[in-house]
Amino acid sequence: MHSNRPTYRTFWGISSFEILAWFRRGLFYSFLSIYLRHFLGLSVTETTLFATLPMIVNILFQTFVWGKVSDKYQLRRTLIIIGEISAGIGTVAIWYAHRLTDNLFLSGYIIIIGLTLIEVFWSMSNVSWSALISDLYRLEDRNRIQGRLASLGGVGRIAGVWSGGLLYDGFGLQFAGWGFFEGSLFFVAAGAMLISTIPMLFVPEGGIEKTNTTGVNRTGVDTRVSPTIFMVFLAAMAFINFGRNSIAIIQVQYLVLESGFAVSSKVVSYIVNSHSAAMVITGLISGWLGKRLGNGNALILGAAVSVAGLILLASADTLSLVYVSNLLRGVSEVIILASSYAYALKNPDEKFSQRCVELSEHLYYFDFVYPERKFADPNEFDCYLNTLVFNELIDRTIRGKSLLSGIENYIMQARGLFPQWSRKQLKINPD
Repeated sequence: MHSNRPTYRTFWGISSFEILAWFRRGLFYSFLSIYLRHFLGLSVTETTLFATLPMIVNILFQTFVWGKVSDKYQLRRTLIIIGEISAGIGTVAIWYAHRLTDNLFLSGYIIIIGLTLIEVFWSMSNVSWSALISDLYRLEDRNRIQGRLASLGGVGRIAGVWSGGLLYDGFGLQFAGWGFFEGSLFFVAAGAMLISTIPMLFVPEGGIEKTNTTGVNRTGVDTRVSPTIFMVFLAAMAFINFGRNSIAIIQVQYLVLESGFAVSSKVVSYIVNSHSAAMVITGLISGWLGKRLGNGNALILGAAVSVAGLILLASADTLSLVYVSNLLRGVSEVIILASSYAYALKNPDEKFSQRCVELSEHLYYFDFVYPERKFADPNEFDCYLNTLVFNELIDRTIRGKSLLSGIENYIMQARGLFPQWSRKQLKINPD
């Protein structure tokens, strides 16, 4: 498909879809964990299941069902539209089902199971979306296009989070959780999914042509990546996203706790939107960064910025530092997303490239599950990560103490496990 340059009408279609997709994600998911935890009474670990279980289903169906269907029949736009409509209907059904019982705990699990089931349809949309971008745009343009889409998506996310903050407590006139309990957040999210299918009607169906499969770009440079290097890339993405996602669900729960910062849903929306604002700005320059630094080095830069944001959040004792941390994490998210996507598609075989993107996206949501540990003080955050290395770091984050000693211990552990790190430097291909 990318032998013919996509029109502005095509970009308008995919960008409008991206804006609406990020709008409903910001609207719905930014406050869902708070609703599950503080209104329905699920534990911290149980609240993370709404992200983990659907992602497992997403991976399975992308890999074994919809990816094969998309490749066999070369359907992109059609599967996106069917997936979004089905998921929208399913979202309304989840609200209705979770209100059928007076048992709040059971209601929480109905939401989790419901979201897991409709992920079957979202996986149809997700895999086709990745393939469509690959079909429409040349390799050297994809980083720039992904950056622009992330920037526009950030605008949608800002609007979604702001709207979700207002609807969560009924514009401050109802109880906390009203938006989910009475259904307005479910209905608006479902409506956004249904409306997002309209701009997709202006986008080509997609599909692979027999052109541009040599792995050589317009400048005559071989862009292929060996399978070994790609496996190293996947391993790196697993570790990068393990760290990034470790606090993705639990951060907002901590912010609203009395032992945290005790902020309102409105303030939560401001904090989350600082992340979105950073995405908007960074998306405008991510293509330039990819060309200037190379996708490999851009990915390293994004990971470094993400680490800085996490450390700042861990040591934050004021809300201003929390805002700065979210800004840094928003910057890193766009850089990591755009550079990893472009890197994953650097293969001469289009079908294999799309499988690479699927694997990369699966790792993008890596590890949302956390085992529980009760503290002596019941008001403290009852959640620990499931790795020994992070235990001390998270403990100090929860208790609001400095992370310096925890970081020092982490470094000592890493040196003890991998002494060669202090003696050698890995040579990394910048692309």
